[in-house]
Amino acid sequence: MERDEYSPSERALLVRLAHEAIESELEKRTLSLDPPSAHLGEPRGAFTTIYLEGKLRGCVGYVLPVLPVYRAVAETALAAASQDTRFLPVSLEEARRLEVSLSILSPLSPIEPEQIEVGRHGLVVTLGSHRGLLLPQVPVEHHWDRSTFLEQTCRKAGLPCDAWKTGALLASFTAEVFGDSDLHS
Repeated sequence: MERDEYSPSERALLVRLAHEAIESELEKRTLSLDPPSAHLGEPRGAFTTIYLEGKLRGCVGYVLPVLPVYRAVAETALAAASQDTRFLPVSLEEARRLEVSLSILSPLSPIEPEQIEVGRHGLVVTLGSHRGLLLPQVPVEHHWDRSTFLEQTCRKAGLPCDAWKTGALLASFTAEVFGDSDLHS
């Protein structure tokens, strides 16, 4: 069992920050984004997934550690609420009822197909200009085995489902996943 990198107080702060980023934008308020701690100032990949009444309402993230984690959370939360092209932007009324789930990513590392552990690894498939990513929790939620996980990640990249067998590059990451549901339990 891997130890959590983020303390309960850091988790709570990041989840509050995600909500605050969305609501402050919709209320036209300025959000103060000072680094809360050196640890939360470390660059990390991060995804924010938002749900409304248990249904997916948006998911946006950075695979690579391009920003300090606290800024990545704020930016991806706002983007999930306003820029996920699968959904209309979130209204202020909806924003107050959102559930947030954060996935803080480890660095990417190459992986062979037989090394992939469903539920532990997230996956990135790359071939040419095509790239697809699925978070570690996705195959668990859909009850996929390793092969289906690989095929669906290829599909997300816009590649043939067997591209993982024919030259696509595979990289994995782990994610520390937490959100509103963890804070209220």
